[in-house]
Amino acid sequence: MDRGAHQNNHRRGRARPRGRISPITRRILAVNVFALAVLVSGLLYVGQYREGLIRTEIAALTTQADLIAAALGEAAVSDEDSENQALVEDVARQIIRRLAATSRTRAQLIDTRGRVIGDSRFLVGPGGTVRIDELPPPSDGEGLGGLVLGAYERASRWFRGASGRGPGPGDAGTGSRLPETRLALAGEHGSGVQIGPDGEMIISVAAPVQRYKRVLGALLLFRDSREIDEAVFQVRLDILKVFGVALLITVLLSVYLAGTIARPLRRLSLAADRVRHGLSRQYRLPDLSGRDDEIGDLGWALREMTEALWKRMDAIEGFAADVAHEIKNPLTSLRSAVETASRVSDPEQQRKLMAIIQDDVSRLDRLITDISDASRLDAELSRAEMATVDIAGLVATLKDAYDATAAERKIGLVLDAGDGLPCLVSGLEDRLVQVFRNLIGNALSFSPEGGRITLRIRRRDGDVRVLVEDHGPGIPEGAEEQIFERFYQERPVTEKFGTHSGLGLSISKQIVEAHGGSIRAENHEDFSTGCTGARFVVELPLGPIDTPNP
Repeated sequence: MDRGAHQNNHRRGRARPRGRISPITRRILAVNVFALAVLVSGLLYVGQYREGLIRTEIAALTTQADLIAAALGEAAVSDEDSENQALVEDVARQIIRRLAATSRTRAQLIDTRGRVIGDSRFLVGPGGTVRIDELPPPSDGEGLGGLVLGAYERASRWFRGASGRGPGPGDAGTGSRLPETRLALAGEHGSGVQIGPDGEMIISVAAPVQRYKRVLGALLLFRDSREIDEAVFQVRLDILKVFGVALLITVLLSVYLAGTIARPLRRLSLAADRVRHGLSRQYRLPDLSGRDDEIGDLGWALREMTEALWKRMDAIEGFAADVAHEIKNPLTSLRSAVETASRVSDPEQQRKLMAIIQDDVSRLDRLITDISDASRLDAELSRAEMATVDIAGLVATLKDAYDATAAERKIGLVLDAGDGLPCLVSGLEDRLVQVFRNLIGNALSFSPEGGRITLRIRRRDGDVRVLVEDHGPGIPEGAEEQIFERFYQERPVTEKFGTHSGLGLSISKQIVEAHGGSIRAENHEDFSTGCTGARFVVELPLGPIDTPNP
Protein backbone atom coordinates (compact mmCIF):
# COMPACT_ATOMS: atom_id res chain seq x y z
CA MET A 1 0.00 0.00 0.00
CA ASP A 2 1.45 3.37 -0.94
CA ARG A 3 1.64 6.32 1.41
CA GLY A 4 -1.30 8.19 -0.13
CA ALA A 5 -3.60 5.19 0.17
CA HIS A 6 -2.52 4.69 3.78
CA GLN A 7 -3.32 8.31 4.62
CA ASN A 8 -6.72 8.09 2.93
CA ASN A 9 -7.61 4.90 4.78
CA HIS A 10 -6.42 6.45 8.04
CA ARG A 11 -8.55 9.52 7.43
CA ARG A 12 -11.62 7.48 6.58
CA GLY A 13 -11.01 5.39 9.68
CA ARG A 14 -11.34 8.50 11.84
CA ALA A 15 -14.94 9.12 10.75
CA ARG A 16 -17.08 8.85 13.87
CA PRO A 17 -20.42 7.02 13.99
CA ARG A 18 -23.42 9.30 14.18
CA GLY A 19 -24.81 7.65 17.31
CA ARG A 20 -21.74 8.20 19.47
CA ILE A 21 -21.46 11.11 21.85
CA SER A 22 -18.73 13.39 20.60
CA PRO A 23 -15.59 13.86 22.73
CA ILE A 24 -16.33 17.58 22.98
CA THR A 25 -19.78 16.81 24.45
CA ARG A 26 -18.26 14.38 26.96
CA ARG A 27 -15.63 16.90 28.02
CA ILE A 28 -18.12 19.73 28.47
CA LEU A 29 -20.40 17.47 30.51
CA ALA A 30 -17.50 16.22 32.63
CA VAL A 31 -16.17 19.70 33.38
CA ASN A 32 -19.56 21.20 34.23
CA VAL A 33 -20.78 18.25 36.31
CA PHE A 34 -17.46 17.98 38.15
CA ALA A 35 -17.55 21.66 39.07
CA LEU A 36 -21.13 21.30 40.30
CA ALA A 37 -20.28 18.15 42.25
CA VAL A 38 -17.34 19.86 43.98
CA LEU A 39 -19.60 22.76 44.96
CA VAL A 40 -22.33 20.48 46.32
CA SER A 41 -19.80 18.32 48.17
CA GLY A 42 -18.60 21.45 49.94
CA LEU A 43 -22.16 22.45 50.77
CA LEU A 44 -22.94 19.01 52.19
CA TYR A 45 -20.18 19.57 54.72
CA VAL A 46 -22.32 21.83 56.93
CA GLY A 47 -19.76 21.86 59.75
CA GLN A 48 -20.33 25.43 60.88
CA TYR A 49 -24.09 25.00 60.84
CA ARG A 50 -23.76 21.82 62.92
CA GLU A 51 -21.38 23.49 65.36
CA GLY A 52 -23.84 26.34 65.80
CA LEU A 53 -26.63 23.90 66.61
CA ILE A 54 -24.41 22.13 69.13
CA ARG A 55 -23.54 25.41 70.87
CA THR A 56 -27.21 26.33 71.02
CA GLU A 57 -28.05 22.92 72.45
CA ILE A 58 -25.32 23.21 75.09
CA ALA A 59 -26.61 26.63 76.14
CA ALA A 60 -30.16 25.27 76.46
CA LEU A 61 -28.99 22.24 78.44
CA THR A 62 -26.91 24.47 80.72
CA THR A 63 -29.96 26.60 81.53
CA GLN A 64 -32.05 23.48 82.16
CA ALA A 65 -29.32 21.95 84.35
CA ASP A 66 -29.15 25.14 86.45
CA LEU A 67 -32.92 25.04 87.02
CA ILE A 68 -32.92 21.36 88.02
CA ALA A 69 -29.83 21.84 90.22
CA ALA A 70 -31.53 24.78 91.94
CA ALA A 71 -34.64 22.66 92.53
CA LEU A 72 -32.52 19.87 94.00
CA GLY A 73 -30.68 22.32 96.21
CA GLU A 74 -33.95 23.58 97.63
CA ALA A 75 -36.10 20.45 97.86
CA ALA A 76 -33.79 17.44 98.06
CA VAL A 77 -31.43 18.42 100.90
CA SER A 78 -31.67 17.12 104.46
CA ASP A 79 -32.53 19.62 107.23
CA GLU A 80 -29.47 18.90 109.27
CA ASP A 81 -27.04 21.65 110.16
CA SER A 82 -25.02 23.21 107.41
CA GLU A 83 -21.99 21.12 108.18
CA ASN A 84 -23.79 17.81 107.71
CA GLN A 85 -26.24 18.63 104.92
CA ALA A 86 -26.63 15.93 102.22
CA LEU A 87 -28.87 15.09 99.32
CA VAL A 88 -31.97 13.01 100.03
CA GLU A 89 -31.61 10.30 97.41
CA ASP A 90 -35.27 9.27 97.07
CA VAL A 91 -36.48 12.84 96.75
CA ALA A 92 -33.63 13.69 94.32
CA ARG A 93 -34.51 10.71 92.13
CA GLN A 94 -38.15 11.78 91.90
CA ILE A 95 -37.20 15.35 91.03
CA ILE A 96 -34.71 14.53 88.26
CA ARG A 97 -37.02 11.84 86.80
CA ARG A 98 -40.00 14.20 86.61
CA LEU A 99 -38.08 17.22 85.34
CA ALA A 100 -35.98 15.27 82.82
CA ALA A 101 -38.96 13.40 81.39
CA THR A 102 -40.57 16.55 80.02
CA SER A 103 -37.49 17.56 78.01
CA ARG A 104 -36.42 14.22 76.49
CA THR A 105 -33.20 14.51 78.44
CA ARG A 106 -31.35 11.97 80.54
CA ALA A 107 -30.23 13.24 83.94
CA GLN A 108 -27.75 11.78 86.42
CA LEU A 109 -27.08 12.95 89.95
CA ILE A 110 -23.63 12.26 91.39
CA ASP A 111 -22.65 12.90 94.96
CA THR A 112 -19.35 14.30 96.13
CA ARG A 113 -17.85 10.82 96.37
CA GLY A 114 -18.47 10.19 92.66
CA ARG A 115 -21.35 7.80 93.25
CA VAL A 116 -24.36 7.94 90.98
CA ILE A 117 -27.33 8.31 93.31
CA GLY A 118 -29.96 9.06 90.67
CA ASP A 119 -30.58 8.39 86.97
CA SER A 120 -33.71 9.41 85.11
CA ARG A 121 -33.45 6.31 82.94
CA PHE A 122 -33.76 3.92 85.91
CA LEU A 123 -36.89 3.56 88.07
CA VAL A 124 -36.36 2.16 91.57
CA GLY A 125 -39.38 0.48 93.05
CA PRO A 126 -40.41 -2.41 95.25
CA GLY A 127 -39.85 -4.86 92.44
CA GLY A 128 -36.34 -3.64 91.67
CA THR A 129 -34.78 -1.29 89.13
CA VAL A 130 -36.36 -0.76 85.73
CA ARG A 131 -34.36 0.75 82.83
CA ILE A 132 -36.10 3.02 80.34
CA ASP A 133 -34.75 3.20 76.76
CA GLU A 134 -36.10 5.57 74.15
CA LEU A 135 -36.68 4.00 70.77
CA PRO A 136 -35.99 6.01 67.62
CA PRO A 137 -39.03 7.17 65.71
CA PRO A 138 -40.16 4.91 62.86
CA SER A 139 -38.55 5.76 59.54
CA ASP A 140 -40.94 6.83 56.82
CA GLY A 141 -38.29 6.46 54.09
CA GLU A 142 -36.54 9.38 52.52
CA GLY A 143 -36.10 7.95 49.05
CA LEU A 144 -32.89 8.18 47.04
CA GLY A 145 -31.79 11.34 48.85
CA GLY A 146 -32.14 9.57 52.20
CA LEU A 147 -30.07 6.64 50.98
CA VAL A 148 -27.33 8.94 49.73
CA LEU A 149 -27.27 11.00 52.90
CA GLY A 150 -27.42 7.87 55.03
CA ALA A 151 -24.33 6.51 53.34
CA TYR A 152 -22.66 9.91 53.72
CA GLU A 153 -23.50 10.02 57.44
CA ARG A 154 -22.25 6.47 58.07
CA ALA A 155 -18.96 7.31 56.38
CA SER A 156 -18.72 10.51 58.43
CA ARG A 157 -19.35 8.60 61.64
CA TRP A 158 -16.76 6.01 60.69
CA PHE A 159 -14.15 8.77 60.28
CA ARG A 160 -15.14 10.35 63.55
CA GLY A 161 -15.04 7.00 65.30
CA ALA A 162 -11.65 6.20 63.86
CA SER A 163 -10.17 9.11 65.76
CA GLY A 164 -11.22 7.65 69.13
CA ARG A 165 -14.49 7.35 71.02
CA GLY A 166 -15.25 9.19 74.17
CA PRO A 167 -17.22 7.67 77.01
CA GLY A 168 -20.98 7.84 76.81
CA PRO A 169 -23.79 7.25 79.30
CA GLY A 170 -24.07 3.60 78.49
CA ASP A 171 -24.26 2.54 82.13
CA ALA A 172 -25.05 4.13 85.45
CA GLY A 173 -21.48 4.77 86.42
CA THR A 174 -20.30 6.42 83.25
CA GLY A 175 -21.15 10.01 84.14
CA SER A 176 -18.86 10.04 87.17
CA ARG A 177 -15.82 9.60 84.93
CA LEU A 178 -16.51 12.56 82.65
CA PRO A 179 -14.33 15.69 82.90
CA GLU A 180 -17.35 17.94 83.18
CA THR A 181 -18.44 16.03 86.32
CA ARG A 182 -15.20 16.91 88.02
CA LEU A 183 -15.71 20.55 87.09
CA ALA A 184 -19.24 20.52 88.52
CA LEU A 185 -18.06 18.96 91.79
CA ALA A 186 -15.51 21.77 91.94
CA GLY A 187 -18.33 24.32 91.70
CA GLU A 188 -18.05 25.14 87.98
CA HIS A 189 -20.07 24.33 84.88
CA GLY A 190 -18.81 21.88 82.30
CA SER A 191 -19.92 20.57 78.92
CA GLY A 192 -18.73 18.08 76.34
CA VAL A 193 -19.58 16.09 73.24
CA GLN A 194 -19.00 12.35 73.21
CA ILE A 195 -19.37 9.58 70.70
CA GLY A 196 -21.57 6.80 72.00
CA PRO A 197 -21.00 3.07 71.60
CA ASP A 198 -23.12 3.01 68.43
CA GLY A 199 -21.30 5.98 66.92
CA GLU A 200 -24.01 8.51 67.77
CA MET A 201 -23.11 11.91 69.16
CA ILE A 202 -24.11 12.70 72.76
CA ILE A 203 -24.07 16.18 74.30
CA SER A 204 -23.50 16.41 78.05
CA VAL A 205 -23.69 19.32 80.49
CA ALA A 206 -22.79 19.30 84.19
CA ALA A 207 -23.89 21.81 86.84
CA PRO A 208 -23.11 21.89 90.56
CA VAL A 209 -25.93 21.18 93.07
CA GLN A 210 -25.39 23.68 95.88
CA ARG A 211 -26.94 24.68 99.17
CA TYR A 212 -25.70 28.01 100.51
CA LYS A 213 -22.64 27.89 98.24
CA ARG A 214 -21.79 24.40 99.41
CA VAL A 215 -21.46 21.81 96.61
CA LEU A 216 -23.55 18.74 97.50
CA GLY A 217 -23.26 16.97 94.14
CA ALA A 218 -23.16 17.26 90.39
CA LEU A 219 -26.08 17.14 87.99
CA LEU A 220 -25.41 15.79 84.48
CA LEU A 221 -27.81 16.18 81.60
CA PHE A 222 -27.37 14.07 78.47
CA ARG A 223 -29.09 14.53 75.15
CA ASP A 224 -28.44 12.72 71.90
CA SER A 225 -27.93 14.55 68.61
CA ARG A 226 -31.10 13.27 67.02
CA GLU A 227 -32.66 16.70 66.56
CA ILE A 228 -29.37 18.17 65.37
CA ASP A 229 -28.86 15.29 62.96
CA GLU A 230 -32.40 15.72 61.71
CA ALA A 231 -31.88 19.44 61.11
CA VAL A 232 -28.57 18.81 59.34
CA PHE A 233 -30.20 16.00 57.36
CA GLN A 234 -32.97 18.31 56.18
CA VAL A 235 -30.44 20.96 55.16
CA ARG A 236 -28.45 18.37 53.21
CA LEU A 237 -31.62 16.96 51.68
CA ASP A 238 -32.61 20.43 50.51
CA ILE A 239 -29.11 20.86 49.06
CA LEU A 240 -29.45 17.55 47.23
CA LYS A 241 -32.80 18.60 45.82
CA VAL A 242 -31.30 21.84 44.56
CA PHE A 243 -28.35 19.81 43.26
CA GLY A 244 -30.70 17.52 41.35
CA VAL A 245 -32.39 20.47 39.67
CA ALA A 246 -29.05 22.18 39.02
CA LEU A 247 -27.62 18.92 37.65
CA LEU A 248 -30.53 18.54 35.25
CA ILE A 249 -30.18 22.14 34.09
CA THR A 250 -26.38 21.74 33.82
CA VAL A 251 -26.69 18.58 31.73
CA LEU A 252 -29.27 20.13 29.43
CA LEU A 253 -27.25 23.33 29.00
CA SER A 254 -24.06 21.31 28.48
CA VAL A 255 -25.74 19.18 25.83
CA TYR A 256 -27.08 22.32 24.17
CA LEU A 257 -23.68 24.04 24.35
CA ALA A 258 -21.88 20.97 23.07
CA GLY A 259 -24.44 20.63 20.29
CA THR A 260 -23.87 24.20 19.14
CA ILE A 261 -20.13 23.48 19.02
CA ALA A 262 -19.72 19.80 18.17
CA ARG A 263 -22.58 19.45 15.66
CA PRO A 264 -21.46 22.22 13.26
CA LEU A 265 -17.84 21.09 13.60
CA ARG A 266 -18.90 17.55 12.69
CA ARG A 267 -20.86 18.89 9.72
CA LEU A 268 -17.80 20.83 8.59
CA SER A 269 -15.60 17.75 9.05
CA LEU A 270 -17.91 15.45 7.08
CA ALA A 271 -18.38 18.03 4.33
CA ALA A 272 -14.62 18.62 4.10
CA ASP A 273 -14.09 14.86 3.88
CA ARG A 274 -16.63 14.62 1.04
CA VAL A 275 -14.98 17.53 -0.76
CA ARG A 276 -11.58 15.89 -0.26
CA HIS A 277 -12.61 12.53 -1.69
CA GLY A 278 -15.30 13.73 -4.12
CA LEU A 279 -14.72 13.85 -7.84
CA SER A 280 -16.91 16.86 -8.56
CA ARG A 281 -18.00 20.17 -7.08
CA GLN A 282 -21.43 18.95 -6.01
CA TYR A 283 -20.17 18.74 -2.42
CA ARG A 284 -19.98 22.08 -0.68
CA LEU A 285 -19.22 23.10 2.88
CA PRO A 286 -22.27 24.07 4.97
CA ASP A 287 -22.98 27.78 5.18
CA LEU A 288 -22.46 28.82 8.83
CA SER A 289 -21.97 32.50 8.13
CA GLY A 290 -25.21 33.26 9.98
CA ARG A 291 -23.55 32.36 13.28
CA ASP A 292 -22.00 35.38 14.95
CA ASP A 293 -19.20 33.44 16.66
CA GLU A 294 -15.87 31.73 16.01
CA ILE A 295 -17.52 28.67 14.43
CA GLY A 296 -19.29 30.94 11.95
CA ASP A 297 -15.94 32.59 11.20
CA LEU A 298 -14.37 29.13 10.77
CA GLY A 299 -17.13 28.00 8.41
CA TRP A 300 -16.82 31.20 6.37
CA ALA A 301 -13.02 30.86 6.23
CA LEU A 302 -13.23 27.20 5.13
CA ARG A 303 -15.76 28.06 2.42
CA GLU A 304 -13.56 30.90 1.19
CA MET A 305 -10.54 28.60 1.29
CA THR A 306 -12.41 25.92 -0.68
CA GLU A 307 -13.55 28.45 -3.27
CA ALA A 308 -10.00 29.76 -3.55
CA LEU A 309 -8.70 26.22 -4.05
CA TRP A 310 -11.27 25.56 -6.77
CA LYS A 311 -10.32 28.83 -8.47
CA ARG A 312 -6.66 27.93 -8.21
CA MET A 313 -7.38 24.52 -9.74
CA ASP A 314 -9.37 26.20 -12.52
CA ALA A 315 -6.48 28.58 -13.10
CA ILE A 316 -4.01 25.68 -13.24
CA GLU A 317 -6.22 23.79 -15.66
CA GLY A 318 -6.73 26.90 -17.81
CA PHE A 319 -3.03 27.68 -17.69
CA ALA A 320 -2.15 24.14 -18.73
CA ALA A 321 -4.63 24.35 -21.62
CA ASP A 322 -3.27 27.73 -22.72
CA VAL A 323 0.30 26.49 -22.51
CA ALA A 324 -0.55 23.41 -24.57
CA HIS A 325 -2.27 25.59 -27.16
CA GLU A 326 0.57 28.14 -27.38
CA ILE A 327 3.28 25.47 -27.60
CA LYS A 328 1.34 23.49 -30.17
CA ASN A 329 1.43 26.32 -32.73
CA PRO A 330 5.26 26.63 -33.02
CA LEU A 331 5.60 22.85 -32.77
CA THR A 332 3.19 22.44 -35.68
CA SER A 333 5.08 25.05 -37.69
CA LEU A 334 8.39 23.44 -36.73
CA ARG A 335 7.19 19.98 -37.72
CA SER A 336 5.88 21.23 -41.05
CA ALA A 337 9.15 23.05 -41.81
CA VAL A 338 11.26 20.00 -40.91
CA GLU A 339 9.15 17.67 -43.09
CA THR A 340 9.27 20.13 -46.00
CA ALA A 341 13.04 20.66 -45.69
CA SER A 342 13.61 16.95 -46.06
CA ARG A 343 11.85 16.99 -49.45
CA VAL A 344 13.18 20.30 -50.83
CA SER A 345 16.47 20.32 -52.72
CA ASP A 346 16.57 24.02 -53.62
CA PRO A 347 19.21 25.70 -51.36
CA GLU A 348 17.26 28.96 -51.22
CA GLN A 349 14.11 27.19 -50.09
CA GLN A 350 16.10 25.25 -47.53
CA ARG A 351 17.58 28.47 -46.10
CA LYS A 352 14.10 29.93 -45.74
CA LEU A 353 12.88 26.76 -44.02
CA MET A 354 15.90 26.78 -41.68
CA ALA A 355 15.11 30.41 -40.79
CA ILE A 356 11.54 29.38 -39.95
CA ILE A 357 12.86 26.51 -37.84
CA GLN A 358 15.20 28.86 -35.96
CA ASP A 359 12.35 31.34 -35.34
CA ASP A 360 10.08 28.58 -34.05
CA VAL A 361 12.80 27.24 -31.78
CA SER A 362 13.45 30.75 -30.45
CA ARG A 363 9.71 31.23 -29.92
CA LEU A 364 9.50 27.92 -28.05
CA ASP A 365 12.43 28.94 -25.88
CA ARG A 366 10.78 32.27 -25.01
CA LEU A 367 7.48 30.55 -24.30
CA ILE A 368 9.05 27.96 -22.03
CA THR A 369 11.09 30.63 -20.20
CA ASP A 370 8.05 32.86 -19.60
CA ILE A 371 5.85 29.89 -18.67
CA SER A 372 8.45 28.71 -16.18
CA ASP A 373 8.68 32.19 -14.71
CA ALA A 374 4.90 32.44 -14.41
CA SER A 375 4.58 29.02 -12.76
CA ARG A 376 7.24 29.89 -10.15
CA LEU A 377 5.77 33.28 -9.40
CA ASP A 378 3.10 32.19 -6.88
CA ALA A 379 5.51 30.12 -4.83
CA GLU A 380 8.15 32.86 -4.83
CA LEU A 381 5.69 35.57 -3.79
CA SER A 382 4.36 33.44 -0.92
CA ARG A 383 7.81 32.52 0.46
CA ALA A 384 9.92 35.61 -0.15
CA GLU A 385 10.43 38.17 2.61
CA MET A 386 9.25 41.68 1.79
CA ALA A 387 11.64 44.62 2.11
CA THR A 388 11.36 48.40 1.77
CA VAL A 389 11.65 49.55 -1.85
CA ASP A 390 12.03 53.15 -3.06
CA ILE A 391 9.72 53.28 -6.10
CA ALA A 392 10.92 56.73 -7.17
CA GLY A 393 14.56 55.61 -7.17
CA LEU A 394 13.68 52.35 -8.92
CA VAL A 395 11.80 54.08 -11.76
CA ALA A 396 14.55 56.69 -12.12
CA THR A 397 17.16 53.92 -12.47
CA LEU A 398 15.08 52.16 -15.14
CA LYS A 399 14.64 55.46 -16.99
CA ASP A 400 18.42 55.88 -17.12
CA ALA A 401 18.80 52.28 -18.34
CA TYR A 402 16.32 52.79 -21.21
CA ASP A 403 17.58 56.22 -22.28
CA ALA A 404 20.00 54.75 -24.84
CA THR A 405 17.38 52.44 -26.35
CA ALA A 406 14.85 55.29 -26.59
CA ALA A 407 17.44 57.61 -28.15
CA GLU A 408 18.19 55.08 -30.92
CA ARG A 409 14.53 55.31 -31.98
CA LYS A 410 14.38 59.06 -31.37
CA ILE A 411 11.85 58.60 -28.57
CA GLY A 412 11.86 60.99 -25.65
CA LEU A 413 11.82 59.33 -22.21
CA VAL A 414 10.68 61.81 -19.55
CA LEU A 415 10.55 61.33 -15.75
CA ASP A 416 8.07 63.42 -13.74
CA ALA A 417 8.73 62.71 -10.04
CA GLY A 418 6.15 65.21 -8.78
CA ASP A 419 6.90 66.76 -5.38
CA GLY A 420 9.86 64.44 -4.72
CA LEU A 421 8.45 63.00 -1.47
CA PRO A 422 9.66 59.52 -0.42
CA CYS A 423 7.72 56.78 -2.19
CA LEU A 424 8.55 53.70 -0.13
CA VAL A 425 6.61 50.47 -0.42
CA SER A 426 7.00 47.02 1.11
CA GLY A 427 7.74 44.48 -1.60
CA LEU A 428 10.16 42.44 -3.68
CA GLU A 429 12.42 44.78 -5.60
CA ASP A 430 13.33 42.29 -8.37
CA ARG A 431 9.67 41.60 -9.14
CA LEU A 432 8.71 45.26 -9.10
CA VAL A 433 11.58 45.96 -11.48
CA GLN A 434 10.10 43.25 -13.74
CA VAL A 435 6.73 45.04 -13.74
CA PHE A 436 8.08 48.43 -14.79
CA ARG A 437 10.50 46.89 -17.33
CA ASN A 438 7.49 45.22 -19.00
CA LEU A 439 5.52 48.48 -19.05
CA ILE A 440 8.41 50.60 -20.37
CA GLY A 441 9.29 47.92 -22.94
CA ASN A 442 5.68 47.83 -24.20
CA ALA A 443 5.62 51.62 -24.43
CA LEU A 444 8.84 51.61 -26.49
CA SER A 445 7.39 48.92 -28.78
CA PHE A 446 4.25 50.92 -29.59
CA SER A 447 5.74 54.44 -29.66
CA PRO A 448 6.54 55.85 -33.12
CA GLU A 449 9.76 57.67 -33.93
CA GLY A 450 9.76 61.14 -32.48
CA GLY A 451 7.22 60.10 -29.87
CA ARG A 452 7.48 60.54 -26.14
CA ILE A 453 7.11 58.29 -23.10
CA THR A 454 6.34 59.93 -19.75
CA LEU A 455 6.92 58.26 -16.38
CA ARG A 456 4.92 60.03 -13.67
CA ILE A 457 5.25 59.29 -9.94
CA ARG A 458 2.65 60.61 -7.48
CA ARG A 459 1.68 60.07 -3.85
CA ARG A 460 -2.07 60.07 -3.21
CA ASP A 461 -4.24 58.81 -0.33
CA GLY A 462 -1.63 56.47 1.12
CA ASP A 463 -0.69 55.01 -2.29
CA VAL A 464 2.12 55.42 -4.76
CA ARG A 465 0.91 55.88 -8.34
CA VAL A 466 3.20 55.27 -11.28
CA LEU A 467 1.87 56.21 -14.72
CA VAL A 468 3.51 55.06 -17.94
CA GLU A 469 2.17 57.07 -20.91
CA ASP A 470 3.08 56.73 -24.58
CA HIS A 471 2.00 58.34 -27.85
CA GLY A 472 1.31 55.13 -29.71
CA PRO A 473 -1.89 53.86 -31.31
CA GLY A 474 -3.49 53.19 -27.92
CA ILE A 475 -5.48 50.18 -26.76
CA PRO A 476 -8.26 48.71 -28.92
CA GLU A 477 -11.66 49.68 -27.59
CA GLY A 478 -13.00 47.12 -25.10
CA ALA A 479 -9.62 45.39 -24.65
CA GLU A 480 -8.53 47.34 -21.52
CA GLU A 481 -9.05 44.24 -19.33
CA GLN A 482 -8.39 41.61 -21.96
CA ILE A 483 -4.78 42.67 -22.51
CA PHE A 484 -3.90 41.35 -19.01
CA GLU A 485 -5.00 37.81 -19.93
CA ARG A 486 -2.37 35.14 -20.56
CA PHE A 487 -1.00 34.82 -24.07
CA TYR A 488 -2.93 37.86 -25.31
CA GLN A 489 -1.25 39.17 -28.48
CA GLU A 490 -1.75 42.73 -29.66
CA ARG A 491 1.60 43.82 -31.17
CA PRO A 492 2.60 46.56 -33.64
CA VAL A 493 2.38 45.55 -37.30
CA THR A 494 6.06 46.38 -37.71
CA GLU A 495 7.11 43.90 -35.05
CA LYS A 496 8.14 40.40 -36.03
CA PHE A 497 5.62 37.70 -35.06
CA GLY A 498 6.58 35.55 -32.07
CA THR A 499 8.90 38.11 -30.49
CA HIS A 500 6.76 38.14 -27.31
CA SER A 501 4.95 35.34 -25.50
CA GLY A 502 1.94 37.39 -24.36
CA LEU A 503 2.62 36.69 -20.64
CA GLY A 504 4.29 39.98 -19.69
CA LEU A 505 1.20 41.96 -18.67
CA SER A 506 -0.40 38.92 -17.02
CA ILE A 507 2.70 38.40 -14.89
CA SER A 508 2.86 42.11 -14.09
CA LYS A 509 -0.74 42.10 -12.85
CA GLN A 510 -0.06 39.06 -10.72
CA ILE A 511 2.98 40.71 -9.13
CA VAL A 512 1.20 44.01 -8.44
CA GLU A 513 -1.83 42.31 -6.85
CA ALA A 514 0.47 40.17 -4.70
CA HIS A 515 1.86 43.44 -3.31
CA GLY A 516 -1.65 44.62 -2.42
CA GLY A 517 -1.85 47.02 -5.36
CA SER A 518 -3.67 47.30 -8.66
CA ILE A 519 -2.86 47.90 -12.32
CA ARG A 520 -5.11 49.13 -15.10
CA ALA A 521 -4.84 50.29 -18.68
CA GLU A 522 -6.62 53.15 -20.45
CA ASN A 523 -6.31 55.46 -23.41
CA HIS A 524 -5.45 59.12 -22.96
CA GLU A 525 -5.22 62.26 -25.04
CA ASP A 526 -2.61 64.98 -24.56
CA PHE A 527 -4.51 68.20 -25.36
CA SER A 528 -1.31 70.24 -25.41
CA THR A 529 0.19 68.24 -28.26
CA GLY A 530 -2.93 66.66 -29.70
CA CYS A 531 -1.37 63.19 -29.35
CA THR A 532 -3.13 60.10 -28.06
CA GLY A 533 -1.77 56.90 -26.68
CA ALA A 534 -1.98 54.27 -23.94
CA ARG A 535 -1.59 54.83 -20.21
CA PHE A 536 -0.81 52.15 -17.64
CA VAL A 537 -1.48 53.06 -14.00
CA VAL A 538 0.15 51.10 -11.17
CA GLU A 539 -0.97 51.79 -7.58
CA LEU A 540 0.95 50.36 -4.63
CA PRO A 541 0.26 50.96 -0.91
CA LEU A 542 2.84 53.02 0.92
CA GLY A 543 4.99 50.99 3.28
CA PRO A 544 6.94 51.94 6.41
CA ILE A 545 9.35 54.83 6.12
CA ASP A 546 12.59 52.92 6.37
CA THR A 547 15.95 52.73 4.73
CA PRO A 548 15.44 51.24 1.25
CA ASN A 549 17.35 48.25 0.09
CA PRO A 550 20.63 49.15 -1.63
